[in-house]
Amino acid sequence: MNWDELVARLKQERDELALKVHLGSKEAVAEWEKLETKWREISATKLPPMKQAAQETAAGVAEELKKGYERIRKLL
Repeated sequence: MNWDELVARLKQERDELALKVHLGSKEAVAEWEKLETKWREISATKLPPMKQAAQETAAGVAEELKKGYERIRKLL
């Protein structure tokens, strides 16, 4: 999966959850707010990172977002 596909996939999942979180538990809202910081960080990167270290960091953030969104789905 390329960078644009990864970000598009995360954006779609984020958009779907945003609607549900509004009505969700306090725990889900707290998790959402934490993930929003990560989302802003990863979505600000328009092109794939060029250095290996940056790629690993971006991949780690993307994985953290994915897992966080899964946790929120379970809370809702």
